[in-house]
Amino acid sequence: MAVAMSSTCPGLYCGRIMINGSVEGDCGVCPRGERTNLQKVCERCTESPELYDWLYLGFMAMLPLVLHWFFMEWYSGKKSSSALFQHISAMLECGVSAVVTLLVSEPVGQFRIHSCRVQMLSDWYTMLYNPSPDYVTTLHCTQEAVYPLYTIVLIYYAFCLVLMMLLRPLLVKKIACGLGKSDRFKSIYAALYFFPILTVLQAVGGGLLYYAFPYIILVLSLVTLAVYMSASEIQSFKNLIAKKKRLVVLFSHWLLHAYGIISISRLDKLEQDLPLLALVPGPALFYLATAKFTEPSRILSEGGNGH
Repeated sequence: MAVAMSSTCPGLYCGRIMINGSVEGDCGVCPRGERTNLQKVCERCTESPELYDWLYLGFMAMLPLVLHWFFMEWYSGKKSSSALFQHISAMLECGVSAVVTLLVSEPVGQFRIHSCRVQMLSDWYTMLYNPSPDYVTTLHCTQEAVYPLYTIVLIYYAFCLVLMMLLRPLLVKKIACGLGKSDRFKSIYAALYFFPILTVLQAVGGGLLYYAFPYIILVLSLVTLAVYMSASEIQSFKNLIAKKKRLVVLFSHWLLHAYGIISISRLDKLEQDLPLLALVPGPALFYLATAKFTEPSRILSEGGNGH
């Protein structure tokens, strides 16, 4: 009877805990860092994350850094010399936060993590799959089945926020002399808004982002590159290389293109997937080749001439 019961825990994520080699206790939630196996027994997760998991974590780690840089550029002004130092500060804050997050994760003190493999979308939303065996009493088995992909991002955001509040105000106060008192801290105020938004996004939509982030990267990087080149009136290679900042923006978008392509292909077959990286410069080259044909003044003049 005990054997039959040990293999019949209801639901997808309910299991029994194994102590000293024997299965004990009633069906329930597995401890953190464990998930149920096919026999409905809680099993410790000791595998390393796959490449796709690391790419997802990299994407979630990039979000606050990109937003920091965006708002710094937005509020610093063209004549401010403080933007560069703020960019470096934000990079250091996010970099140190990432290192500390890895060190405090299991195994503690090492630059690696143990992970439970993601098997399906429901692994991210175990709270929606608590079974009711008798249709009256709910058996609560909510757990982090994707350990640690769900909580490690939240821990990283917390470290980023703490380091920003400790370092950035002092830096901005010292170097942002070209800005007014009401403007110099606006990039920090913006971060106080977007960090809660990112936290809610991870908490609610983490599973959807896990499967969709490669396509989000590609679409957003293509759109932002087109908008930037249009706003900067870049219509030729000569316009492109006129300022170093434009090249930096272009290469940054190319890196994002490559990141998205690698995330989609997962590099399962190197001989087939690596040539796809040759497509990275394609959108920029296409824009430069066709920009002169879409100049509004030219279209209006040709329309007025009846062409």
